[in-house]
Amino acid sequence: MGRAFVYVILGGGVAAGYAALEFSNRGVSHGELCIISEESVAPYERPALSKGYLLPEGIELVLGTRVISADVRRRTLLTAAGETISYKILIVATGARALKLEEFGVNGSDAENVCYLRDLTDANRLVDVMRSCSGGNAVVIGGGYIGMECAASLVINKINVTMVFPEAQCMPRLFTPKIASFYEDYYKSKGVEFVKGTALSSFDMDADGKVVAVNLRDGKRLLVDMVVVGIGIRPNTSLFEGQLTLEKGGIKVNEKMQSSNSSVYAVGDVAAFPVKLFGETRRLEHVDSARKCARHAVAAIMEPEKSGEFDYVPFFYSRIFALSWQFYGDNVGEVVHFGDFSGNTFGAYWVNKGHLVGSFLEGGTKEEYAAIAMVTGLKPAIEDLAELESRGLSYAMAVSRKPPPPSQITNVGDSGPSLVLEKPVYPWHATAGVILAGSIAAFAYWYGRRRRRW
Repeated sequence: MGRAFVYVILGGGVAAGYAALEFSNRGVSHGELCIISEESVAPYERPALSKGYLLPEGIELVLGTRVISADVRRRTLLTAAGETISYKILIVATGARALKLEEFGVNGSDAENVCYLRDLTDANRLVDVMRSCSGGNAVVIGGGYIGMECAASLVINKINVTMVFPEAQCMPRLFTPKIASFYEDYYKSKGVEFVKGTALSSFDMDADGKVVAVNLRDGKRLLVDMVVVGIGIRPNTSLFEGQLTLEKGGIKVNEKMQSSNSSVYAVGDVAAFPVKLFGETRRLEHVDSARKCARHAVAAIMEPEKSGEFDYVPFFYSRIFALSWQFYGDNVGEVVHFGDFSGNTFGAYWVNKGHLVGSFLEGGTKEEYAAIAMVTGLKPAIEDLAELESRGLSYAMAVSRKPPPPSQITNVGDSGPSLVLEKPVYPWHATAGVILAGSIAAFAYWYGRRRRRW
């Protein structure tokens, strides 16, 4: 038993959805394209996490289906049900899985009030637990994206939050200590407590198997009604180990998102691709990268003679409570802070080997965000750090008003067309979905109130 397609997309997240949309925009014929996903729903736009899916007709959806093996030499996939699906071109959009506590020697992930957040099933489960814990206590394990955004969502939904992480500050992979201090102080003003420099050691359970307390390595014991775990992810590469070249934990691809096997492309969290701005391979975990590399891969497949290199400036963003920040480039080298850290607008530049390579801005306007995106993509030479600090945001604004020729402008800040959503966002699913995407609860809260659904 088997089926054959010209194009197969393996995965059901953002990258898969945008790849399918791009195929449709470029005129893929009816019946040529298949999407295989373990999820029971079609690819969806995770920043909103609505149940509206309007993928174009003519795309075969093989949902709720796990692929147990891949043979890239024969160009076939074998499902758990025993079906063989063959392809001419495969796009791997398998994303990543959430790291579980058990991988760090702590049991309890299966408790009914312990939540992770990676897909729609996780989001639905989190929604149910949150509903049952209004006014209660939550512990968030982890101080990264998921931890910060989930903590904001819980507070908005009137749940008391304590964040626990082993590092000395939140968002240690991106924030400087000064930037982190601002956000931690803001969270504290919203009632969030921080327990830093320690980690989870065990849970205390009641007779029903529900977590009632969190025990930490420093001896603290925190009473809880729910636990949210956000301790990182691991790319889903197991099907292709030993068959494709792997790097940076993901599938290594070239500037066209093509792997070491010419019939296989990789996009999204699972892809390690060359970042031209830095001259090295990176694997980026963000929705913006997933969208853009998916579209680029399809363009390279459908019109290879017209598609150039994937020239992408790494971009990350978040909205938490009434705050909103964007980051472009790389946070290496010397850092220069600017703006009013006691006010609403501040930021930082990173200068490495004499060139500006990264920019961060909180509280910017659309024009200001576009300016830091442009200046980062240009990598201008910086001779005087003190002068850069003095000029601050005005430096990026001045550079942006003297745009270079189009051939020199890199791919920054434009998320492009979105998947169409059919239904309005409901409050609980919006909350979970915004976390899931790297957008945030404050936006979901605003959006939901606007639609009078809260």
